[in-house]
Amino acid sequence: DIDYNTTMNKFWAWYEKHYTLNLSVAAGLFFLQLIHLYWLTTHVVIHKLVGVSLWDPTSVLQYLLIVVDYTEIPAIITTSLVYINELRKGFKFKPLLYLLFLDIQLLHIFWITDEFVLEQFTQRAETILPLWLAWIAIMIDYLELPVIFETVAKALKEIRNKLRLY
Repeated sequence: DIDYNTTMNKFWAWYEKHYTLNLSVAAGLFFLQLIHLYWLTTHVVIHKLVGVSLWDPTSVLQYLLIVVDYTEIPAIITTSLVYINELRKGFKFKPLLYLLFLDIQLLHIFWITDEFVLEQFTQRAETILPLWLAWIAIMIDYLELPVIFETVAKALKEIRNKLRLY
């Protein structure tokens, strides 16, 4: 019989003990999502708005994009833990907002995929879902930006503080 509270307390104690590492992993994984957002902006959004793609990745770069896409779920989980940990210490609006920005990504991942967005924007396939839903999916993707920048800044600050101790 596992005691939930004891298990959670042990997890959070471990998390706090290795906070710099946990934060750095989250920041690193989430920072990779900037590659995806760059592709989304230059290849998908700009193309839809002005009819020209500013970046049409080669097949090698497409594989890199796929690898980066597969890091999104671990990035969301590890970064969510950063903001859940902050909320555990006391309620603040910003961590709650960032947690919402993060976890709405799961809706995007599991319901409104990049393939749907591309199909809508390039008319490569028929879909019953409306075009405006593709724009919502894109806006959801961009909600990652403030969280990415803050998480990376937190990690850099934490690393800098650790280095000062040595």
